[in-house]
Amino acid sequence: MADVFKALADETRRIILDELVIADDQTLFEICARLANKHHLGLSRQAISQHLDVLESAGLVNSRKEGRYKFHRIDLAPLTAALERWTAPTTPPPR
Repeated sequence: MADVFKALADETRRIILDELVIADDQTLFEICARLANKHHLGLSRQAISQHLDVLESAGLVNSRKEGRYKFHRIDLAPLTAALERWTAPTTPPPR
């Protein structure tokens, strides 16, 4: 779970996730264009690719290849698991 919070600690990675919520199954090129045009982030493709690798390692992004293209999709399961961990009903300790 620490990987999830480490990945979310970076603002650029949170913006990438925001963009994947709006439009899933984006290529690296599409993500780069959205970050440059909408958020005025002048990051290289390599930098964004590294951010996507961190998000993928944390389980927050899944990718699939189709031919020459790699499509990225958000995965909310790690966030749901974290939320359930702290919001699950607890039973009081026995007396």
